[in-house]
Amino acid sequence: MEFLCYHRDRVGSLPLREELLTDHWAYMDRYAEQMIARGPTFAADGETPSGSLHVLDLPDPAAARAFAFDEPNYQAGVYRDALLRRWRNTLGRTMWDFPGGRVGGDRYLVLGLGTGDAADLTPPADDELIAYGPLLSDDGTAWLGTAALLRAPDPRSARAVLSPDRYADIEVHEWEFGGRR
Repeated sequence: MEFLCYHRDRVGSLPLREELLTDHWAYMDRYAEQMIARGPTFAADGETPSGSLHVLDLPDPAAARAFAFDEPNYQAGVYRDALLRRWRNTLGRTMWDFPGGRVGGDRYLVLGLGTGDAADLTPPADDELIAYGPLLSDDGTAWLGTAALLRAPDPRSARAVLSPDRYADIEVHEWEFGGRR
């Protein structure tokens, strides 16, 4: 089962985040084989971390909750919350398989928080999509939104990957390929 976990940083937690970097990496190393995508998001200045995204293939919802809530940054209070949803990898690849590579161009995480009937279940024909899929309930039966990672010229263009009138909210976050630099 695939899951998307997006931890949002607590305001003012950057010093603690930096202090826990070694612990964070050690924890993530345990999940390296299950990773589909990962990486930090950034505030409007493009430099200050604002969150941490991980998309993983895990055995069940309990394993996903353990991943999200046992993470050292979460335990220490770096993150203010966690969005954890079952996810379906409609592109069938990891971010490392993205033909555009890990550098060049601006990249974004787009989260469409759904309401009503399912929308955007099929990815648009777009060579700039890195990862794409619906956000689902734990049992996989209810559509709760859509998530996309993509390369785009600006946040407005990134947001346009989702149908604007089908979501309660659409969040757009600057994002970069994760892993050790």
